[in-house]
Amino acid sequence: MSKRIYFVFAIPVIFIFLLKLFSSGTTNNEQPGNVVSEPDHDYRVYALPIPQGLNLAGEEVPVHNFDIRERFDRELLVNSYWQSQTLLFIKRANRWFPLIEPILAEEGVPDDFKYLALIESGLTDVVSPAGAAGFWQIMKATGRELGLEVNNEVDERYHLEKSTRAAAKFLHKAYELYNNWTLAAASYNMGRTGLNRQLSAQNENNYYDLWLNEETSRYVFRILAIKAIIENPVMYGFNLNADDLYAPLDYYTVKVDTSITNLVEFARLHQITYKELRTLNPWILQSGITNSSGKVYEIKIAKESLFGYAYAQPESPVLPISHDADPQKDTDL
Repeated sequence: MSKRIYFVFAIPVIFIFLLKLFSSGTTNNEQPGNVVSEPDHDYRVYALPIPQGLNLAGEEVPVHNFDIRERFDRELLVNSYWQSQTLLFIKRANRWFPLIEPILAEEGVPDDFKYLALIESGLTDVVSPAGAAGFWQIMKATGRELGLEVNNEVDERYHLEKSTRAAAKFLHKAYELYNNWTLAAASYNMGRTGLNRQLSAQNENNYYDLWLNEETSRYVFRILAIKAIIENPVMYGFNLNADDLYAPLDYYTVKVDTSITNLVEFARLHQITYKELRTLNPWILQSGITNSSGKVYEIKIAKESLFGYAYAQPESPVLPISHDADPQKDTDL
């Protein structure tokens, strides 16, 4: 009888012990039923607003269409939450957009196309696996067709002003063909021949109604997304002070219509290092230029050291090396 009484009292004790043992497996931040308590920090991830009046070069983007809205949303999320890359984009844009913007305006190309250069290269002198080079990612043959010099000594695809003008000419010609800047942008990615083939095959005349390869179908939306972020960075979580941005480079130019056999000596003559010379003139590929045709090259020279060096000033101004050079410094910035 006593054993039976002991057994009756033991059952609830064992049950309570097991219940406490099970409960101890729940963390302090969790509640029964897998309900997680509020975190003790401020980090949040948000869906992002679609800006009102979304457009490319004044051409409306039909975001009322679910497919268009979601394709834009994808690129907006990718660029907003790839913070390191987009921060670099914003910083570099402060340095290079002031050089790109007036050239686009002179060539009659909308200002929005500066964002095309940004998504093409990140505003760096990269080379694609296919061989496209420079800020505007121009192929060798295309560059030559657009009037750029491309050889083993000089590659003007890396010359920002000249390559910008070449890209603008391509875009303006595309606009004359399509009468539409959005299609002109798409043609920059896949070429006019490829785009024409798709427009004809699908019997369409609108980028947003075309079924395209993934790269081109994302291309315009990448431009639109980075445009939205840079025009309103705070809305998308980017907070920068003025001194966080990369400052424009301060230089003047000298005109040269002769060969330069030694650019290291040329740089020293102008009181800069060879590294500074190549940094300001990435279109120069070798340590000298064979200029048998007498072409006039404009070479940028830093007004002050880009890297904080203190140079001894010459007793008299160093004149540009040219048969008919203007001794006055031609200041670009």
